[in-house]
Amino acid sequence: MRTAAYVYTGWHPIAERDESFHPGFTEWELVRACRPRFAGHAQPKVPLLGEYDDRDPVALGERLRLAMQHGVDAFVFGVFWCRGKRVFEQGLDRGFLKGPLGATAPFACMWANRMPRRVLPVRRADLPVLDPARFVPSDVDDFVRFVAMLADGYFCRPNYLTVGGRSYLSIFDSTFFVKELGPDGARAAIAAARGWLREHGHRDLHLAAIEPNAEALPLCAGLGFDSVTHYVFLPDWKGPFEQDYAEMAALRAGQWGSFAARSGLPYMPSVAPGWDASPRGADFGDARPDKYPWSPVITGEHPARFAAALRRARAFRSPIGVDDPLVLLASLNEWSEGHYLEPDLRFGHGWLEAVRDA
Repeated sequence: MRTAAYVYTGWHPIAERDESFHPGFTEWELVRACRPRFAGHAQPKVPLLGEYDDRDPVALGERLRLAMQHGVDAFVFGVFWCRGKRVFEQGLDRGFLKGPLGATAPFACMWANRMPRRVLPVRRADLPVLDPARFVPSDVDDFVRFVAMLADGYFCRPNYLTVGGRSYLSIFDSTFFVKELGPDGARAAIAAARGWLREHGHRDLHLAAIEPNAEALPLCAGLGFDSVTHYVFLPDWKGPFEQDYAEMAALRAGQWGSFAARSGLPYMPSVAPGWDASPRGADFGDARPDKYPWSPVITGEHPARFAAALRRARAFRSPIGVDDPLVLLASLNEWSEGHYLEPDLRFGHGWLEAVRDA
């Protein structure tokens, strides 16, 4: 059983955010500016190794090496793609692949099938959580082009992560993918992508559906997905504002098996060290909105509790199994959402030591 950490590649400026905010904007500004908003609120999150530009192979390489030294076996990089348009790709293409571990560290891709936010911190509570402009439309031909791009740029590399001998790829918003294409279109797109790979001499896919909703979950096997997993599976998104880490982690672990049973596919659990997206939302004081990014907030997070959650994940055996399962960690570096393994001022190397200990 291998442990793979998600990597957010949004820690460098891009033209779209330069235009929306100001030249050179990154979410480090949000992380740095956040202040406690209630008693005991652990903000701001301060990176012990300092802020960094993830296009820098030295800076990113140092953090990746630390993770591997503490038991992380592989990295799953978010890949933003919208009908051929990519953003944040330099964190993967320069920061990782041009760095000291780029030719050896196992890595995979997750299709982040939505575009970055154009307003940060979020200042209006009357707008939908997910702006429709961020949705990523697709169709059969587009999905084949996307998979072909991944195959030619990434799947072909000797250190690309495989599960059961097949290239691992996950879809972040699998529910939207199925809804956008419809079940018949999604099935045709996945089959066509597999056909392209076969015709061009590439390995087949191991395609993972991330957090399909109750409607999409029982369809996944018939559509051509190979497993089900999550990104962050910790808070109750409709629950109270403050939620206890130990309580929520235990609750989620008890639900893992149901995803395999309802999908008819292997379930590979995802464990997070915390959740607090406060930096992404403007401070509303006591009138904070009851939705992302203001609510909920996980409290009581601690490396020892994270290690216990990770031990449960490593001991979990999906009712429908796979020969070489993964445990996913969300994530290496989502500082603006409060889930990261990188060293911080509060616990030092504690999050990484928890991975090592588990």
